[in-house]
Amino acid sequence: MSSNQASHPSILIIGGPTASGKSQLALDLAEIFGGVIINADSIQIYREMKLLSARPLPEHEIRVPHRLYGILSAREQFSVALWRDMALQEIRIARERNLLPIFVGGTGLYLRSLVYGLVSIPKIPDHIRKKAIALRKKEGATKFYDLLYTKDPEGMSKIHPKDSQRVIRAYEVLEATGKSLLNWQRLHTRSDDLVQEVAFLILQPSRKELYEACDKRARTIASVGGIEEVEELLKLGLDSSSPAMKALGVREFSDFINGILDFETAVTRFCKSTRNYAKRQSTWFRNQMPDANILDKRYDNLQKCISIELVKNLLGR
Repeated sequence: MSSNQASHPSILIIGGPTASGKSQLALDLAEIFGGVIINADSIQIYREMKLLSARPLPEHEIRVPHRLYGILSAREQFSVALWRDMALQEIRIARERNLLPIFVGGTGLYLRSLVYGLVSIPKIPDHIRKKAIALRKKEGATKFYDLLYTKDPEGMSKIHPKDSQRVIRAYEVLEATGKSLLNWQRLHTRSDDLVQEVAFLILQPSRKELYEACDKRARTIASVGGIEEVEELLKLGLDSSSPAMKALGVREFSDFINGILDFETAVTRFCKSTRNYAKRQSTWFRNQMPDANILDKRYDNLQKCISIELVKNLLGR
């Protein structure tokens, strides 16, 4: 897609950590500005994970169009490249219908790929993918990461040791091409980026406010069907390396279902993992989108007027 020549951005991205109020902000802005909300969360893609992923409520989806939510089974293979292709198609459809595309989510890799394009890396052979997964399982996550760090310290310093998907991806690329993922990224020309077309609005609440919201969300999910959702997910027989199996709450509730943890311990651990994830997301947005427009509180109706004026100025409306 070529760059828009208009003087103002024509795409809005709302990012930030989990439980910061992104979905409500997007809903209000979509109603005011005539928008369509497009999912940029890697777990909200899966139809089996409504509660665990905190997907928008059905009554919200009725109020304004929502796209790319619950479109795949957790059994299906997916990638950032496929998501980007779908996202670009949704932008085209929105423009045909004179709607503002509003991307909402906390998956930084998705948002970065949309704005800056994708690195063109040769296809990774299946046997190398299987080798990477098998080696990590054999050596353990820490040793596997350390092995990669000795080969590519600069590149691995930018990847969190617990981000198994990116760590495995780094191994695959290095093994298949002889070049590190960071080297490939530096070769990227960004000829298909959307930088000039996008306005960024990032929610960055204080840690205290965010952590309280994370705990409230986790306990609510546990009480309204999250455990039952994990029970149904386990019936799919997915491999532990599947993205869906790494979603917040799956491990904790699986341990409760299997009798390893009692209910309160499982919920407490779910709260902690949610807070840790929110902290990592906040760090990512702070480092990767330093020039974004920031709302420094959780979104609620008291901030509605502030947000409306800010977006009006961003989009020149």
